[in-house]
Amino acid sequence: MLPRTLREPIGLAYLLARAADTVADTRLIPRPERLRHLETLKRAFVGEPVDTAPVAAACAPGQAQAAERRLLERLGETIAHLDGLGDADRREVRRVLANITGGQIADLEQFPGEDAASLTALPTRAALDAYTYMVAGCVGEFWTALHIAHRRALANWDPRPMSAKGVRFGKALQLTNILRDVSSDLRNGRCYLPRDELAALGLTPHDLLDPSRTPGARPLFAQLLAEALGHYDVAWHYTLAIPRREWRMRLACVWPLLIGLATLAALARAPDPLASPAPIKIPRREVRRLLGRSALTVWSNRALAADAARLRARVHAS
Repeated sequence: MLPRTLREPIGLAYLLARAADTVADTRLIPRPERLRHLETLKRAFVGEPVDTAPVAAACAPGQAQAAERRLLERLGETIAHLDGLGDADRREVRRVLANITGGQIADLEQFPGEDAASLTALPTRAALDAYTYMVAGCVGEFWTALHIAHRRALANWDPRPMSAKGVRFGKALQLTNILRDVSSDLRNGRCYLPRDELAALGLTPHDLLDPSRTPGARPLFAQLLAEALGHYDVAWHYTLAIPRREWRMRLACVWPLLIGLATLAALARAPDPLASPAPIKIPRREVRRLLGRSALTVWSNRALAADAARLRARVHAS
């Protein structure tokens, strides 16, 4: 959906971030080795002359998905494409990848295990906010910088405030993922709900493994849901500021926002999202409906704002 001039730098950044994420999630490899491989990738992404072949050799064979295996097998080739970007694009790709891999490394260091027995929580709301910036908010900065550089229609955008709104955009989507995946993350040893705020409710992270205790954390869940909604409000201001003739960029922003808000509404409706046996997702038919309608309303700020308001109201009504 992106304009042609943006497909290579954004696509390349996505592939390299996806490769690093795959390395971070390769549980067949001991955690210290994964951390070492991520450090290697982080150095390679910023242009240091390091050998990434050992990363591919260690991580590619164990991938269940053929596409991820191929990506890791061609890791060196993919990194080499960075040198073919223009100076400004290469600088932005390297900056966002440094943030993302830094967040992945911090995540592995924060959570020492892979199961409920080793469950650990982020200490504070500030730590949660820092994490959402490193793995998603920074993408909003990257996205904004590249679009301003490549699209003449955005020449009047003030980079600083629009970049700040882009950060909130990324945080909205990441916080939605976190709220959707609380239950499965708990079983995998990760609690992104701040430990100090759980303690204020008389709970520990391990209490959330007991379905009879999870309702006690609902006030904190509701606060984080409201925080996500605040990010979405800013993200919609960002999206509606995109000139109408930049319809590709508008759709590329509208789609995740609509899906994300619909997911928040589903989370708000769930009887106990903290104890759900599987991540709560919206049905594919609803995704198709949202995408189809937005293809017709993308030109109208009023129609898009009305769609966002309807979804937002569903969150509050639940």
